[in-house]
Amino acid sequence: MRITGRTAVMFILCDPVDHVRGSDLLNRRFAAAGDDVAVSPLHVLPEDLAAVVGTLRALRNVAGFGVTIPHKVAVVDRLDDLTDRARLVGAVNFVRRDADGRLTGDNVDGGGFLAGLAADGIAVEGASVLLVGAGGAGRALAFAVAGAGARRLAIHNRSEDAARELAAAVAAARPGCEVVVSDGDPGAVDLLVNATSLGLRAGDPLPADVSRMSPGAAVAEIVIEPRTTPLLEAALARGMRVSYGQSMLEGQFDLVRAFVWPDRLPPRVSEG
Repeated sequence: MRITGRTAVMFILCDPVDHVRGSDLLNRRFAAAGDDVAVSPLHVLPEDLAAVVGTLRALRNVAGFGVTIPHKVAVVDRLDDLTDRARLVGAVNFVRRDADGRLTGDNVDGGGFLAGLAADGIAVEGASVLLVGAGGAGRALAFAVAGAGARRLAIHNRSEDAARELAAAVAAARPGCEVVVSDGDPGAVDLLVNATSLGLRAGDPLPADVSRMSPGAAVAEIVIEPRTTPLLEAALARGMRVSYGQSMLEGQFDLVRAFVWPDRLPPRVSEG
């Protein structure tokens, strides 16, 4: 990768940082497209988020930044504007910095997730779905799954109040889908979705017991590293179809590219 004064710079804000692989994927995809863009993770503690966002607002060669665990909801109040889908979800995972420093937040988690499911051969329309997790990513996936034609969406979360709030919001926005709060039992669902960070660290408990699921059901993951989490390993051992967190990330690329550069990308730096 060649980085010069003409390179558009992007960051991914996260805590912790050692698991982040999105920057590598984005750099490879931008390079393959001939785009002069460089992406790096930034380790940002929650108490430092406001100061970091303020600094990025002032850096003129920053095109934007990604936002991941645990900042997707907290960053909303630090921005100037939101896209309609980010406003609906109440969480942001990419921010565009305009030339005047104005920051606009978007959420491409849901679109990327649906694209990843399709790439892995898993359909949502007509399915009964159990979503585990009602945080920033879970919110985006809940609206996306319900909007994509799921017959039923059950939401399970460690805090039942958060699950109830999200279920009510999705039911109001997507009246064609039955939305309920779940105790986390996946026994009768067609698709189990892990929208928590469980699986990111060695020794994490499984977010749900896949042994209770039909072998014909499917399991989807948002954790990117490791690629095959313990949850997906358990599903594969039962012969179930799976969708990887990396598939979701791959599915976000075109959405990010179109959002950050709605007109055109910065010109490629010529070699030599």
